[in-house]
Amino acid sequence: MKQKESLASRLFDVINVLVMIILVIVMVYPMVYVFSASISNNALVASGAVLLWPKNITFIAYEQLIYNSDLWVSYWNTIRYAFVQTVLTLIVTSAMAYPLAKRWLPGRRVILLLAAFTLLFSGGMIPTFLIVQQLGLLNSIWAIVLPSLISTWYLFIMRTFFEALPEELEDAAAIDGCGSIQILVRIVLPLSLPVMVTIGLFTAVNQWNAFFNALIYLNDRDMYPLQIMMRNILIAGTNVQGEGDLTHLETLKYAMIIIGTLPILCVYPFIQKYFVQGTMIGGIKG
Repeated sequence: MKQKESLASRLFDVINVLVMIILVIVMVYPMVYVFSASISNNALVASGAVLLWPKNITFIAYEQLIYNSDLWVSYWNTIRYAFVQTVLTLIVTSAMAYPLAKRWLPGRRVILLLAAFTLLFSGGMIPTFLIVQQLGLLNSIWAIVLPSLISTWYLFIMRTFFEALPEELEDAAAIDGCGSIQILVRIVLPLSLPVMVTIGLFTAVNQWNAFFNALIYLNDRDMYPLQIMMRNILIAGTNVQGEGDLTHLETLKYAMIIIGTLPILCVYPFIQKYFVQGTMIGGIKG
C-alpha cells in the first residue's frame, strides 16, 4: 500500500527541486555565455550586447586559434605534462599508501605524522625554486611534474581505501606465493580502480589548469603549456597575431576558454561512476 506523503514532505520536495534548478542555471549559464561569446561578433561582445544567445555568428576566433602553431605546441605540452604527472602520481602514491595502510609497518605512525605535517607547513616557493634550480631541472618537464608529484591529501585518501579492502584476499595471495609488490599490482590495484580513477582525475585536472609552475620554471616558448597561452590572451591582453592587432581580442578570449576546457568536459562523463565511488568509499573510513 502506497503511503500518502504529508504536506511538509511535498513542500520539501518542491523547494528541493527549485533549489536544484537554480543551481543548474547558475552553473550552466557561464558555460553557455562563454560559448555564445566565442562565436559572436567581437564588437557586440565588447559592448556587452551578448547576454545568452550568440549574435552575428562568426567563427573567426576559432579559425585564428586553430591555424596558430603555438596553440598546438602548447596543447601537446599540456597533454604531455598532465599524462606524465598523472601516471607517476598514481604509481608513487599507491606505492607509499599501501605500506602505510598496514599496521605491521615499523614507524608507521611517525611517517603519517610527518606526512600530515606537510598539510600545514611547506618549504615555500623560493626554497622549492632553488632546489629545482640546483638539480638542473629548469626548463624541463620534470620542473613541472616533480615538485607536485605527491599530494598528502591524495595519499591519505588512497591509504584509507586500501585499509578498507579485505585482508583475506591478500593473505590468500601470500599463501599462493605472491610477494608484497605482486599483491599490490595483482590484487590491490585492480580492486582500487574507483579511487585510482578519482585521484587520477584530480591530478590531471590540476595539472591541466596549472600555469604558475610553468611561469617560473620554464623559459623556452616551445615548452609553454596551454595555460600560459591562455593567460597571455586573458590577462596580459595579447593577441595570437601580435600585440598590435586587437580586432578579435574579446572573442579570442572566450574561444580560448572553450578550447582549453573542452577535453576535461569530454572525459569526465565517461569516468563519473568511478569518481563517485572513489570519493564516497575513500571518505567513509578514516
